[in-house]
Amino acid sequence: MKKLYLSAIPHSRCKQLFPLISFATFKRITVLLIFLLSSFVAFSQVTISGKVTDSTGTALPGATVLEKGTTKMALTNGEGNFTINVSSDKAILVISFVGFQTIEKPAANGVITLKQLESKLEDFVVVGYGAQRKKDLTGAVSVVKAEDIQKRQVTTVAEALQGQASGIKVRAAGQPGSEAQIQIRGLKNLSDANPLYVIDGLITNANRDFNPDDIESLQILKDASAAAIYGSRAANGVIIITTKKGKNGPMKVEVSAKAATQTIPRYKLADTNEFTKLNYMAYDNAGVPRQNLQVQNNTDWQDVAFRTGNMQDYNASFSGGSNNGSYLVSAGYFDNKGTVIGTNFNRLSLRVNTQGKKGIFTIGENLAISYGKAKEMQGNPIVDVVRLLPTIPVYDPANPGGYGYGNESSARTFGTNPLAIANLQNTTNANLRIRGNLFSELQILPSLKYRLNLGLETSNDHYKFIRKVGNWTLNQPIDPSRLIENRAQYFSGLIENTLNFNKTFDKHTINIIAGQSYQRTNYELIGGSKLNMLYNPSTGQYYDILDQGNSALANGYRLRTDLISYFGRLEYSYADKYLLNAVVRNDASSKFGPSYNTKTFPSVSGAWRISKEDFFSSSFINDLKVRASYGTLGSNNINEYEYQAIINTFSTVVFGPGQAQQPGATQVQLANSDLRWEVLTQQNYGVDAGFLDNRLTVTAEYFITNTKDVLLNYPILLTTGNDGGNPRVNGVTLANRGFELSANYREDRTAFKYGIGLNVTRLKNEVVDLGYGKNKTFVGNTVTQQGQPIGMWYVLETDGLFQTQAEVDNYKNKNGVVIQPSAKPGDIRFKDNNGDGQITNDDKAIVGSPWPKLEMGLNFNAAYKGFEFTMDWFASFGAKVFNGPRSVTDRFDDNSNYRKGIQPWTPENPNTSTPRAYYGTTLNSRGDIDRWLENGSFARMKYIGLSYRLPSTVVKRIGFADAQVSVSGQNLITITKYTGLDPEFSNTSIFEKGFDYGAFPNLRTFTVGINFGF
Repeated sequence: MKKLYLSAIPHSRCKQLFPLISFATFKRITVLLIFLLSSFVAFSQVTISGKVTDSTGTALPGATVLEKGTTKMALTNGEGNFTINVSSDKAILVISFVGFQTIEKPAANGVITLKQLESKLEDFVVVGYGAQRKKDLTGAVSVVKAEDIQKRQVTTVAEALQGQASGIKVRAAGQPGSEAQIQIRGLKNLSDANPLYVIDGLITNANRDFNPDDIESLQILKDASAAAIYGSRAANGVIIITTKKGKNGPMKVEVSAKAATQTIPRYKLADTNEFTKLNYMAYDNAGVPRQNLQVQNNTDWQDVAFRTGNMQDYNASFSGGSNNGSYLVSAGYFDNKGTVIGTNFNRLSLRVNTQGKKGIFTIGENLAISYGKAKEMQGNPIVDVVRLLPTIPVYDPANPGGYGYGNESSARTFGTNPLAIANLQNTTNANLRIRGNLFSELQILPSLKYRLNLGLETSNDHYKFIRKVGNWTLNQPIDPSRLIENRAQYFSGLIENTLNFNKTFDKHTINIIAGQSYQRTNYELIGGSKLNMLYNPSTGQYYDILDQGNSALANGYRLRTDLISYFGRLEYSYADKYLLNAVVRNDASSKFGPSYNTKTFPSVSGAWRISKEDFFSSSFINDLKVRASYGTLGSNNINEYEYQAIINTFSTVVFGPGQAQQPGATQVQLANSDLRWEVLTQQNYGVDAGFLDNRLTVTAEYFITNTKDVLLNYPILLTTGNDGGNPRVNGVTLANRGFELSANYREDRTAFKYGIGLNVTRLKNEVVDLGYGKNKTFVGNTVTQQGQPIGMWYVLETDGLFQTQAEVDNYKNKNGVVIQPSAKPGDIRFKDNNGDGQITNDDKAIVGSPWPKLEMGLNFNAAYKGFEFTMDWFASFGAKVFNGPRSVTDRFDDNSNYRKGIQPWTPENPNTSTPRAYYGTTLNSRGDIDRWLENGSFARMKYIGLSYRLPSTVVKRIGFADAQVSVSGQNLITITKYTGLDPEFSNTSIFEKGFDYGAFPNLRTFTVGINFGF
C-alpha cells in the first residue's frame, strides 16, 4: 500500500487534485487543519481523578498511577486520592504500590482497589553478588525486616537482631558505643569472630560507625551453600545489608526523631547498719580484732557510679527518582549519654546513594561518611560498687587526689572508687570513616550483564588516654600524670568484576555468575606518650598535648593484608520445581605462607518443590519444598604475618676489647610456617511450607558442621625461649549440630491485621579432637575435653552445710577417714568424689554446661486503622552460669559489701543455705565450687511499642504528607531465677562463656519518637 505525503505533491498535481481551490488557499487550509488538529490533541486530554485503597478500604498514600506507554504519572496523597491528565478516555492506567499487586485498568474516575501480594515467598532476597526469589532458595537464609531493626533504639545493627531469626545469638555489651557479639549457628572455631558484613557489595563491618537507619533490607546467610560465594571469610556466617535508595517519583522528604532514657539494673546491697553487723560477726567468728569501721558514713556506691542515661537519634532523608535514575541523601545524629559516669558516645553520619541509567549502561554509587567518638568506661564499676564498703566516704582529703577508697585500719578492701577513676583517667576513641562503592553495569545482551564494583573504606582513628595525678584504690603507688596518644589510618580497597548470564527458555531457567575479587587492607599507627603533663591549678586542667611533659616514648607499626579470589555460581530451575545451586570460590590470602595461602571452597545445594508436582493436590498446603546442601567454607581469622617469626630489635650486646655496645635482634616467639586455613564443612537439610493461602509459613532445618584445623594459640613453655606469646597452630577439630524452626502467621484480610512469629534454635557444640595428643584443657573453672562441649563447668560439688559437730565427725569415707576434720558447724560439706578421704582438686567434677539447650524468639504485631502494636520476646533455656558478683557479695573471708538480707548460718539460724560468716579463710568462699553456679535460663521482653499514624486531614494542616508518633520500651520484663544483674550477659572468653565476671548489663530503655514526611 502506497503512502501519500502531502509535502511530496508537486504544484501542478495539486491543481489536478483540487481544481476549484488555488494553491495559496490550499496552503491556508492546510495550516488551519494542522492548527485545529494540534488544538484537538491538546484539548482532547482527559482528566482522571480517583482514590487508591487496599481491600479493606484503607487509603494507600504514595501509590503510583501511570499512563501506560507514557511518562505521565501521579502519586496519591495522604488520603489515597490522585488526579492525572491522560491522552484519551481509552488510556490504560498502571497502578502500583509496594507490597501490593500492580494492576492495569482503563482510565476512569472512581476507587481503585489493590490486592496485597498473596505470598511473601515471591519476595526477592539479596544473596552474594545477586538476588533470588525467596521461594527459590536452596540454602539457609533468614530475612530480617528493616523496620524491625529500626524500631529498636540501638547503637549497632547486631543489637537489634536478637530474637528476630532462628540460629542467631546476640549478646549486647550495653555500654555507649560498644559492639554486640553475634554468633550464627553456634561456635565453629576458637576465634568467636563476628560474621562477615557486606554492605552494598562492600566487604566491611556494621560497627558503631554505621547508621542502622540507612538499612533497606538485611539477609543472614547461615549455611555453607548460601555463604560459599564469599569463601574464606564466611565461616562465621554472612550478613548482607542493602541501604536505602531513591524510588520513582518526586522528591520525598522523611524525618525521624527519637528520645530515650536508660536505667541500669542495680544490686540489692547492705547499708552501713546491716554491713557492720555482718562484718563484725565474720571477724568475731575468726577470732581477729574488728576493723575500726567509719559507721558515720553510709555511701551507696551505686548512686555514685550509676546515673540515668539518655539517647537522642535524629535522621532525615531526601530521595526521589525516575525511570532513568534515582537519588537518596540522608543524614543522622546519634548521641548516647551512658548510665555509668564518664561514658558517652556520639555519631554523625551522612549517606549519598545515586544511580543513573542510559540505554544499556548503568552507573551508581553508595557513599557513607561518619564520625564517631566514644568516651569509654574506666575500670569495672559493675564490680567495684560491690567491692567497696558503705562505710567508705566518696571523698577523703588524706588520700592523693582526695578520693575515698579505704585504708588498712578502717576499710581494707581493694575496690576502685568509680568516681575517682572516672575523673582521674580518661580514654577517648574517635573515628572518621568513609566507606562506599562505585559500580557500573553494562547490559551486553538481554541475558548477559557485566558489572564493575570498586569499593573503598578508610578510617582515621584517634586514641587519647590521660592519667591525672591521684589514686583510686588502696595501696596504689603514686604515679605521675601520663598522656598517651595514637593516630592511625585504615584503608581497604576492593575491585570486583562479575559477569551474569540469566536466561529462561521453555521450562528451564539458568543464572550463571562468574567473577574476580581483589581486596587489600592497610593499617598504619603512630603513637607517643609523655609523663608529668603540665597542670593549671586555676582551671584544674592538664595540658593534654604531647609537646608538654617529659620521658617521651614513640611507637608505631604498619600492617597489610591481601586477598585475591575467583568465584562462580550456577543456579538452575526446571519448571519451578527442581532447583540446583552450585558455587565454587578460590581464595589466596597473604596471612598464610606461600605453601598454604590458596584454598578452594565448593558447595552444592538442591531443592524439590513437591507442591508443583501433578500428583500433589492440597487445599491446605499451598507450597511445599524440601532442600539439602553440602559445602565448605574457610577462615583466615588470624593476625597478619603470624607464619613469620617475631623479632625483637631492642636487644643490645657488648663486643670486643673496647666493650662497645652493638645493636642486636632476637627471635622472641616461635613461628609456624605451616599455618593453613581452617576448613568448615556443613550439611543442611530443610523444609519450607506454606499453608492457608500462605498466611502461615514454616521453615525447619537441621544442620551438621565440622571445622578442622582450627587455628589457636598453643601454649609453649618459656624455657624454650618462647617469651613473645604462644604461637599460632592448626590443632583442634570441632563439631556443631543443631535444629532450627521458624513459623510465621499473618492475617491481613480485615481491617484488623496481625502477625505472629516464632523461631526456635537448638544447638550443641562438641570437641572432636584437641590436637597434639591432648585430651583436656583447663581454663579457670572449666574443662574442655574430647566428646564434650567447650568450657564445661569443672568444680567441687557442695552437699549442704554441717549442722552439728557430730555431722562433721561422722562424714567419713569407706575406710573410716574423716573427710573434713577441720570443719565446724555452719561450714560447707564437699563431696569426696574419688573417695580418698580428703577434698582436693581430684574431687572436681563436670557439673553443667554454659551453653543453652534451647533459644527462641516470639514476635507479635498488630495494626488497626492508624494504630500499630509490636512486642518481641527472647528466651534462653538450659545454660548454667557462674555468678561472679555473688561470689563477692555472699562471701565473708574478705572485705566487700554483702547482699541485702543475707542470712549466714548461726546456731540460732540453721535453716539457711549460706555458710557461717568467717573472715580470713576461703573454706566456704573459694571460687572453684558449684555454690556460685546458677540456672541461667530466662525469658525477656526485648521490645514493646505502640505507634499511631495521624489522620491525613490533621497532618495536611501542618504541611505533612504523613506523620506517626510512637512510644516503646526495651528490656522492661525479665523472667529468670538468675540472681545477677542480667542473665543475658556478654563474655569474650571462649572457654568461660558462662562466667559473669561483672559484665555490663542490658539497659531498660524508654523511647518516644516521631516520623513525618512530605
